[in-house]
Amino acid sequence: MNSWRWVFIAFVFLTFLRSGSSSIENFRQAFPIVEPDSGHTKLRLSREGLEAIERITTPISAVAVIGPYRSGKSFLLNQLLSLSCYEGFGVGHMRDTKTKGIWVWGTPLELVIDGVNTSVLYLDTEGFESVGKSNVYDDRIFALATVMSSVLIYNLAETIREADISRLSFAVELAEEFYGRLKNSLVKGQDVAFEPAKLLWLIQRDFLQGKSVQEMVYESLQQVPNYDGDKNIAQVNQIRDYLAIMGDNSTAFSLPQPHLQRTKLCDLKDNELDPSYVTKREQLKDLVASIIRPKVVQGKTLTGKQFVSFLEQILEALNKGEIPSTGSLVEVFNKGILERCLKLYNQRMDKLHLPLSEQSLQREHDESRQDAMEAFDKQHFGRHHAKRSVDALHEEVQKIYKNFVLANEYQSSMLCEALYTKCEDKMDHLQVLRLPSMAKFNAGFLQCNQSFEENCVGPSKTRFEQRMMKMMGKSRSLFIKEYNHRLFNWLVAFSLVMVVVGRFFIKFIMLEIAAWVLFIFLETYTRMFWSAEALYYNPAWHFIVATWEMLVYSPILDLDRWAIPICVMIIALVIYWRCCARRKNGSPWVLPVYNSHKGGSRPRSD
Repeated sequence: MNSWRWVFIAFVFLTFLRSGSSSIENFRQAFPIVEPDSGHTKLRLSREGLEAIERITTPISAVAVIGPYRSGKSFLLNQLLSLSCYEGFGVGHMRDTKTKGIWVWGTPLELVIDGVNTSVLYLDTEGFESVGKSNVYDDRIFALATVMSSVLIYNLAETIREADISRLSFAVELAEEFYGRLKNSLVKGQDVAFEPAKLLWLIQRDFLQGKSVQEMVYESLQQVPNYDGDKNIAQVNQIRDYLAIMGDNSTAFSLPQPHLQRTKLCDLKDNELDPSYVTKREQLKDLVASIIRPKVVQGKTLTGKQFVSFLEQILEALNKGEIPSTGSLVEVFNKGILERCLKLYNQRMDKLHLPLSEQSLQREHDESRQDAMEAFDKQHFGRHHAKRSVDALHEEVQKIYKNFVLANEYQSSMLCEALYTKCEDKMDHLQVLRLPSMAKFNAGFLQCNQSFEENCVGPSKTRFEQRMMKMMGKSRSLFIKEYNHRLFNWLVAFSLVMVVVGRFFIKFIMLEIAAWVLFIFLETYTRMFWSAEALYYNPAWHFIVATWEMLVYSPILDLDRWAIPICVMIIALVIYWRCCARRKNGSPWVLPVYNSHKGGSRPRSD
């Protein structure tokens, strides 16, 4: 019982591994890669067909056949692949179309193109104008086949109708958007980001009435007179003009009918088909092989997985709007270029050392944006619809620039705030100088103001300049108000100190008398005969202020800083003079001093 259980577990495990590796055993069959949705208006991917493509590791090229329904597209592909109707693509003979969406032959044809092993996929598309479908759905099928393929075979029966030319509007618009860029890239030796499919007009007709198929196509593309200004005729004529311009990207080929009994074609062998048809069929194979090239997107060939990823992007773009447009495809191709240009703009702006002045930041922004736009102009795709991508680039650049503006405002605010705080601290320090000095205050005031003007940059400068003016004006007014009062008090204190020094230290009577005169003058005369305002405006006071400023502060000596060390040195010198020098010399003072009484005279009383 246990052995059977283990066998069952092993069987389940192997089945899981097998299903995880690949759900397809036989790739020699056709697979759907794109299917219609339930409303038959938009397209969706088919996982089964994508799996068949993803396994390819060599560069991919694709041949797609488009045309009206029941025009023999599936039979033509089987002929190109040398397959019977029972092996290859399904062939229908009923009124409704056999192929739904886009199908791929699971085993690619291996060719060597320009020395590179290339896997050529053959794509069968749903026919146009079949019952139960909208024109928008046909446009999406046509658009997707145009973008996916390297060679686009336009399969037409008997002749080229006006409706057949109108069907090429999307292909022409797409080629017109990209073809000019392609030629410029080839001339300049640059990488090709997207090469439009080569258009092959395939006319299945037995008699061309003495004309070559190329002449028939040429005549069909001639302008139709439009005397009444009909919009539809004008649109078709414009398509004719574009197709004529694209002449080197298109060719024409005629293919006779393989047999009169078309319903029995799948049962006929080559020796039963019209010999001229067999000959022309082989020539068509050689023609397709000669013009096919690997699919190139963004300068690189595509492997299976890359081709599927590319297909997903294109399908998303085509399904985005109600009607498929080249503008949506242009956006897909320009998306990577736009991201690189934004990165270029970002890298240049990141090198800036914020904060900067608004003018400097705007100038750097303009130059960086110009570089990004020039890079985009050199690389972008699309002539007319590229404007959306240009607008998107402008919009994204502006978003990034707004972030830099905000960062610049923040950095500017932080820097100016720090400078403002530093100046505020310095003004507070100058307010409490031990020896008040107007010259020192003015020097600090100018230095602080100059430092702020030089270093504060950016959008916050104007706001902080106003704060600085208010703060420094207030500090200046307060300093001037306190300055005269503190200087007056210092002079009073200085006169008393000189009295003490002249009386007890150096005993110089003239110094003591001068100090007393100064003290009495400051404390009595000024209070009795002058008001404070009159004193401060008196020329004598100005002389005193000038003398004080000269003593207290100069660029060479800042007395406020060195006052205490100098006083200590003077006291030390006086003590040395009193204690040491007099003892050595034994001589009296040379200046008039208080002499002691000698020779018995009565000493001076206190």
